[in-house]
Amino acid sequence: MAASSRSGVSRKLWFLASAVLVVIALYTAGWFYAASVLKEKTLALLGSQETKGVSAACADAEYRGYPFRIGLFCSQVAVDDRNNGISATFGQLRSAAQIYNPGHIVWELDSPAVFRTGHGLTVSSTWENFQSSLVTKLKGVERTSAVLDNLKTSIVSAATGQSFDINAAHTEIHMRQNGQDLDAALSIRDTDTTAKGIPALLPRLSATLDLTLVGRAGMIDGSDPNGMALYGTQGEMRRLTADLGEGRLITVTGPFSFDGEGYLSGRLKLQVEKIDAWRDGLSQAFPDMARTIETATKMLSALSGGENASLDLTINRGKVLAGGFIPIGEIPPI
Repeated sequence: MAASSRSGVSRKLWFLASAVLVVIALYTAGWFYAASVLKEKTLALLGSQETKGVSAACADAEYRGYPFRIGLFCSQVAVDDRNNGISATFGQLRSAAQIYNPGHIVWELDSPAVFRTGHGLTVSSTWENFQSSLVTKLKGVERTSAVLDNLKTSIVSAATGQSFDINAAHTEIHMRQNGQDLDAALSIRDTDTTAKGIPALLPRLSATLDLTLVGRAGMIDGSDPNGMALYGTQGEMRRLTADLGEGRLITVTGPFSFDGEGYLSGRLKLQVEKIDAWRDGLSQAFPDMARTIETATKMLSALSGGENASLDLTINRGKVLAGGFIPIGEIPPI
């Protein structure tokens, strides 16, 4: 009886150990499957869509965090939209999700980042800290947000020779799918802008942008047939603001579009609050242009009839017209 009892106990222990091993094996297989999904979702956010000519590569991909977290690490990330002639490269990527909530992914991205378009536009950025999160759904990405500290961006257009440098102490980006449309919001704080050796293109300011891109919800998860490109896109600028403080505020609203060649068109409303304060601030920043600034502010005051100005801007394939007929500048294609 004693031998039979020991044999029974041994069989139970063997079955228990086997069950534990099976559970561990299934969990491990599930972990690596979830890790592959994490890679797919993360690269999709960057625009990967092989069937449409958009690819995202994760160099030296490595999974970490087993058993309770899922992490994807890349030494470098590259995105290439071959159909639209757009490419981008980034530094090291680190992403992770809790095993009990794999649809909520947090990730960090190192600089530098370089974007290039077929029209000769190059955007280069560096930063001290980039933290982001995204929430996935059954297929694709539902919403995402990112926070960057000490962002430094250089924009160069080979077509016009124009170049700008923009530095921002704090930047936040939020995007979400809204049916077939994409809602996007951007805020930057304590921003300095220079151009072609000019000490300060504008006084230090903070800015916000709130817009909708019609029919472009798929940009957030790589399912958009046009990939990252804005060519042929229509949108609504709900609010673009530039704030110098002390009530000096510029607001731009209205519909806009990019044609197939990347030229901007739109009918926008420009509102300037405290015109005299803007005149004083800009004249102090650019003393050599004080007379021109004085003339421009007087014209705005005459058009609006007060301290606050409102002006209609028409943009026709990059050409900017005030009031529909006064040319004031030109915007190069993206």
